[in-house]
Amino acid sequence: MTNALDNQYQPANIEQAIYKRWEANNNFAARDSDSAYCIMIPPPNVTGSLHMGHAFQDTIMDLLTRYHRMKGDQTLWQVGTDHAGIATQMVVERQLAADNISRHDLGREKFIEKIWEWKAESGGTITGQLRRMGAAIDWTRERFTMDDGLSDAVQEVFVKLYEEDLIYRGKRLVNWDPVLHTAVSDLEVESAEENGHLWHLRYPLSDDPSSYLIVATTRPETMLGDSAVAVHPDDERYQHLVGKTIDLPLTDRKIPIIADDYVDPEFGSGCVKITPAHDFNDYEVGKRHDLAKINILDDNAAISLPDSPYHGLDRYVARKQIIADFESAGLLEKIDDHKLMVPRGDRSNAVIEPYLTDQWYVKVEPLAKQAIKVVEDGDIKFVPENWQNTYFEWMRNIEDWCISRQIWWGHRIPAWYDQDGNIFVARSLEEAQQKAGADAVLRQEEDVLDTWFSSALWPFSTLGWPQQTPELAKYYPTNVLVTGFDIIFFWVARMIMFGLKFTGQVPFKEVYIHGLVRDQEGQKMSKSKGNVLDPIDLIDGISLEALIEKRTRGLMQPKMAAKIEKSTRKQFPDGIESYGTDALRFTFASQATLGRDIRFDLARVEGYRNFCNKLWNASRYVLMNTQEHDCGQTNDTVELSLADRWIVSRLQQVEQEVIDKLESYRFDQVAQVLYRFVWDEYCSWYVELTKIVLNDENATPKQLRGTRRTLVRVLETTLRLIHPIMPFISEEIWQHVKPLAAVDGDTIMDCKFPVPNPEKIEQSAVDEMHWVQSIITGVRNIRGEMNISPSKLLPILLEGADQQTQHYLQANLAYLTKFGRFESITILSEGESAPESATALVGDTRVLIPLGSFIDASAEIARLSKDLEKAERDIAGVSGRLSNAAFVDKAPEDVISKAKKQLSDAESAKRLLLEQIERMKQFLEADA
Repeated sequence: MTNALDNQYQPANIEQAIYKRWEANNNFAARDSDSAYCIMIPPPNVTGSLHMGHAFQDTIMDLLTRYHRMKGDQTLWQVGTDHAGIATQMVVERQLAADNISRHDLGREKFIEKIWEWKAESGGTITGQLRRMGAAIDWTRERFTMDDGLSDAVQEVFVKLYEEDLIYRGKRLVNWDPVLHTAVSDLEVESAEENGHLWHLRYPLSDDPSSYLIVATTRPETMLGDSAVAVHPDDERYQHLVGKTIDLPLTDRKIPIIADDYVDPEFGSGCVKITPAHDFNDYEVGKRHDLAKINILDDNAAISLPDSPYHGLDRYVARKQIIADFESAGLLEKIDDHKLMVPRGDRSNAVIEPYLTDQWYVKVEPLAKQAIKVVEDGDIKFVPENWQNTYFEWMRNIEDWCISRQIWWGHRIPAWYDQDGNIFVARSLEEAQQKAGADAVLRQEEDVLDTWFSSALWPFSTLGWPQQTPELAKYYPTNVLVTGFDIIFFWVARMIMFGLKFTGQVPFKEVYIHGLVRDQEGQKMSKSKGNVLDPIDLIDGISLEALIEKRTRGLMQPKMAAKIEKSTRKQFPDGIESYGTDALRFTFASQATLGRDIRFDLARVEGYRNFCNKLWNASRYVLMNTQEHDCGQTNDTVELSLADRWIVSRLQQVEQEVIDKLESYRFDQVAQVLYRFVWDEYCSWYVELTKIVLNDENATPKQLRGTRRTLVRVLETTLRLIHPIMPFISEEIWQHVKPLAAVDGDTIMDCKFPVPNPEKIEQSAVDEMHWVQSIITGVRNIRGEMNISPSKLLPILLEGADQQTQHYLQANLAYLTKFGRFESITILSEGESAPESATALVGDTRVLIPLGSFIDASAEIARLSKDLEKAERDIAGVSGRLSNAAFVDKAPEDVISKAKKQLSDAESAKRLLLEQIERMKQFLEADA
């Protein structure tokens, strides 16, 4: 380690080198402790790369892990990736397609080998990016949802659920992707408003073909699968028709007219076609009325009705033909332009079809009851608490979970069929053969499990379950889950259900729900909008042309690409500069308000990059003034200045604030507290005040030693406070500071997190320094508002100074005159008239700057009027609280006393301000 910090803070010069050292030295491994702390990473897709949501979420998990490690807990931030069945299969299939090879050409076994080869070569992108974010992860414990151990857990859970009749195979409606040829979850379906049409079709009555009902539909081809026409039971227009039948056009079927509350009589004609096999709402209506479920499509979304003239036609080709045939038959009432929500697969962009197929399901209602109870009882707490209402809403209206997918990559369902179609679920082919009999010819189920199935086991499967491992005993239940609200049902709820079912314990004790990261306008980041920011680009920087290429890559529409290029050039004319990881992490922490979405503004990252610079430069000052000097490591005989005693006292208070906010997940407030302390108190005040002592030729060795020791110790403690959020800069500076502060250790990671010592809080020093700051700040404000040069020495008068004020003045003349740039300070005696002056109030004392060539009386009146407005607002606010009976009855006595003191101070300030304004007005009149 060099003896001095570099002249400039350059994160690129330190961050990767520090992380490599940490990893090489195995610094992330958990240390033995009686108390354990564990966080499970929401496993990102193995195909993925780090996006802003990941970076935000990972920052929160990492700072919690680092904080608890420094508290002395045996920490485990369990990392791993999800095999991402559909996404990964698509990646490898695209690679094969480039060589005109399909997975069917290879066969299942060879294709899966290709996927494992891809993972070994290209599947580590996101874990490398996690390292760039500073993630304190024991990489030796990295898991993958297709690992042997995790696969064993998945198989065990499936078999046990099946044996308890909680898994079954049945024909139900699912979201079907006709390009990928598989069922997909709701989370993999993105619905967006698109322009379409609403076709109004005439359905003739069976007993009077000249009469008809009019139904409206956005998908006319589905009429081939209609099982009924529904009307509202209270709709008087159609009550006489309920029970009659319709001659379904273009078919030889008759369908009934039914009454159901599902129908909105105000929409269209008040008649709704019911197609149970191709609409989720219709499916429920069909169940209530025992209607036939007629599947009209095949896996490609083409018509599959052998006796129909439309058989084999793509759904959209069939649509055109059906409309033409309705029109030819005089059964097309009209066509309206219509905006509708169109569901598309997030991977294929194909329009999703509700499709009736045989799938595997979990009966979740029996599992949901206990999962609801543990949240009701407080065994699991949501932060913020209101998200438990979302959880309850989903769980109390839960439906069986479709867990099968028609792809090859994933956990193949451990079920075998004999020649008669009988199902044998087992842990192996041998076990299935034993159940089926020696003569049975078995074939294994082709489907694989939904990736959310294996993810639901993540908290305990990663720790070795079903084996009773030491890690499972140590870390389970885990402490907190950090995740977004959008997967409360898809992941959080399922982990709770499976955790309770298979371990008898909750999987985690708290669920911290964070918001989404949006752009600075509040828009969701998406490639189509061209507003995506890559966290690695913010860390390393990126040129404008490279940014444009990244944002427009893969876009098929030239107009969209041109639009995105234009907006990018406008927003980032010079590209994006390098801000470093710490500045980005601090930005995320500062915006981690409870549950709210984040409007990510690059200006904030720049501001926190400046904050890093401030800390770096202050540290260079400390090192230059303490290295090669006695800092009290061996001789602790010291004399502490007021500034020393004040900053030590404030440090204790800040430590407590930081701990309180961390424990309550108020990371935004942690960042605010640290920012104010480092910038406003340590750097802007304390460091500057130490120059007065260190540059004083008359300072004694004890005084010099006291200031140097305080400079070093407060800095070293502050670095430990800030380390969980900004790991790299804190480590780099700490390595230089530790010998001066006489602390041991190879890395700041292994240091204890600061714990406040109330005995070190000297409230009198805090009060006295507050007085000094108020005097200097008051004069600074007058300088700024009057445009008086900071270098100009000003004569200061104090009016109304009591004995305490006079004591403070005598004790702090050096601070006031040198730091405040005062020419002189004079206390006016009682009854002595003051010249017309600009005024600042410090308690009941008036700080006066006599009017002269540099004071504008009119400007002073304007300035004082602003202060008066503030005092009046304070009076109104505090008076309102004190006049509120509920506040007075419930608030602690010290809170009420504080409020009364605030009111008294505000009223006194108002009185003095009014007097000063009147004096300024008189001065103007006399001068005129």
